[in-house]
Amino acid sequence: MSVDTPTVDKPVVVKRPFLRSIVAVLWSFIGIRKNSEFQEDLAHITPLHVLGVGLVAGLLFVIGLIVVVNLVVAK
Repeated sequence: MSVDTPTVDKPVVVKRPFLRSIVAVLWSFIGIRKNSEFQEDLAHITPLHVLGVGLVAGLLFVIGLIVVVNLVVAK
């Protein structure tokens, strides 16, 4: 007779490459990043995500600067 022992599955790690890309791009705007975290990001994110997030973040930055300048000049 064999006794079936219940097997415990490992928890599934949910990969979030897009969220990780956002964090990597935001850290790159600040310019502070550990090399080990950079290497880990390279292993998990795709260049397409980084390109998309970088373009959107750059666009939002420029729009924010334009809004701030318009607010300062208006007063």
